[in-house]
Amino acid sequence: MPLHPQALALREQRSRSGAPPLYTLSLAQARAADLADIRSAAGTPEPVAVVEEHRIPGPGGPLPLRLYYPERPRPEGSEPGRRPFPVLLYLFGGGWTLGSPDTSDAICRSLTNAVGCVTASVGYRLAPEHPFPAALRDCEAALRRLTEHAADLRIDPDRIAVGGDSAGGNLAAALTLLVRGKGAGGQRGAQDGGPVIRHQLLVYPNTDRRADTASLRDNDDPHLFNRRSVDWYWGHYLAAAADGDDPLASPLRADDLSGLPPATVITAEYDPLRDEGEQYAEALRAAGVPVLARRFAGMPHGFFAMTGRLDAAAEAQRFAAEQLREAFR
Repeated sequence: MPLHPQALALREQRSRSGAPPLYTLSLAQARAADLADIRSAAGTPEPVAVVEEHRIPGPGGPLPLRLYYPERPRPEGSEPGRRPFPVLLYLFGGGWTLGSPDTSDAICRSLTNAVGCVTASVGYRLAPEHPFPAALRDCEAALRRLTEHAADLRIDPDRIAVGGDSAGGNLAAALTLLVRGKGAGGQRGAQDGGPVIRHQLLVYPNTDRRADTASLRDNDDPHLFNRRSVDWYWGHYLAAAADGDDPLASPLRADDLSGLPPATVITAEYDPLRDEGEQYAEALRAAGVPVLARRFAGMPHGFFAMTGRLDAAAEAQRFAAEQLREAFR
């Protein structure tokens, strides 16, 4: 179908404003413009019961970890038999180059309320200052923190999901590969009884640095996320071109995808990453991983965060929440 009228209105507004593509700006300018654009399109963020700011150890130094709670904590022992909250580690997008926990703030609030889970957002290190695999190792540190300090954080270490949009979806997929194992109860670090991941939510993820797909070739509109955007982000993330062949950078290049957590994959019709996201869903399915994939017609890359402007964004977040609730049962 054509670009959805609501998405077309956003595209035309951007064209009239003369806003330059992010890939033509300096890093500082692009980071500020990206956050401003996201906040403008997200609408009013939902209130949640509690937001906690933590600092956790990371492989390159302390990392910010933000936790969103759907309910206020209750005194220990006040409700015998009550289970701790499930938790979603949600990784923000921005091409590994832009972004912070503020980027995904509205998404995290919405999913916290809709799922009834704690949502965690980690401020992983950005490229090009910290190229691959720095961001992934920071995400791993956050996952381990949630697992090892679950009691203190009032979360259930047996009900953990990972998710993210765009580069955050890439990191979520890579994280499941990183911790995959054959331990009892699901996907567990094979060597040390590490984290169990119950589900992966992948929203238009990058999955292959060397992708040569129809969607990548066709989506070249300078007023939307396009193939030049994709090249710009990969160019910052990878210190060497050969790093793009590593499955932890390009999950679609993994030799074996079996044993990974069930996945929800969301793609957008007018997105250069559409085909590689859908190819990854098919590769997971072929490896025996349960997958539910859904393409949102008429939508551009980034739509998932635009609940203030696009009805489909709210629909996509409801769809994601339904899958997470089911995974946490």
